[in-house]
Amino acid sequence: MKVKVANIAFSKNNFLVERLLEEFPDAEFNSKGTRINYPETIEYFSDAEAIVVGLEKIDDDLLSKLPNLKMIAKFGVGIDNIDIDACIKRNILVGWTGGVNKRSVAEMAIGFMIALSRNLFVTSNQLKDGLWNKNGGTQLSGKTVGIIGFGNIGKELVKLLEPFGCKIIVNDIINLENINESFDLQQVSKDYMFREADIISIHTPLTSETKNLINSSVFEIMKPSSIIINTARGGIINEIDLKEALEKGLISGAALDVYNEEPPNDLDLLKQNNFICTPHIGGNSYEAVVAMGMSALDHLLNFKKQTTK
Repeated sequence: MKVKVANIAFSKNNFLVERLLEEFPDAEFNSKGTRINYPETIEYFSDAEAIVVGLEKIDDDLLSKLPNLKMIAKFGVGIDNIDIDACIKRNILVGWTGGVNKRSVAEMAIGFMIALSRNLFVTSNQLKDGLWNKNGGTQLSGKTVGIIGFGNIGKELVKLLEPFGCKIIVNDIINLENINESFDLQQVSKDYMFREADIISIHTPLTSETKNLINSSVFEIMKPSSIIINTARGGIINEIDLKEALEKGLISGAALDVYNEEPPNDLDLLKQNNFICTPHIGGNSYEAVVAMGMSALDHLLNFKKQTTK
């Protein structure tokens, strides 16, 4: 079975490359070091029977040009970039496992919370410019933390927050009554969260309902001392409105690991003093990369076994 890997992190990881080649000796990897975008994907995937993808867009138009494709193995946890209905229509199997990078992303969210709350990011940059600012910010402990999207990562974040004694409020499209018995939290409306939370961390997929969910009207009702974090998907926070909110002091700070366009090109936003920006690395700890890669490999092997019976 001809396998081609589009994902950069997988292709750069020697352990994953060696493991895949053991099972699929003619496998090919993305040697560009940059994301393969349409129409490059047509040529790259043209002779593949199975592909490993991360955030590459897989839609019906692309699939129509890949007659040999039988299986897609997802490197990562979100599948919003894959047209599942188109795959079903074309009898293409999608191998996917949720939650394999939850600890990695949750740890990053905690890191953002502490860095912004304790003023670590701002004062570090100021000291590099020769400014000795003794403003140590506020503690994370005891704060009200709002979590939008209570899936694998949201639950992991609650576990990591436990030692800080925070009040946890969550918002999700599903009823969390049963979950409340296992976690010390309260399910609230988005409006309540926007008004009451000291910190809001986003962990929901990008859908038509969540696109531009956080916009100027939200920033206007948030506390001036509040912080917002997005490690989920770009587009959930309106970046133009975020920049204005930071400039006007409507919120205290923000951190984004994901953007509407990647890499982002709004330098005025990226240069905001109270804004932490990272290049979509939330799920890219070494441990998470290996876990996601092994998950994709397991799906490939299971498909191989099924087709060779």
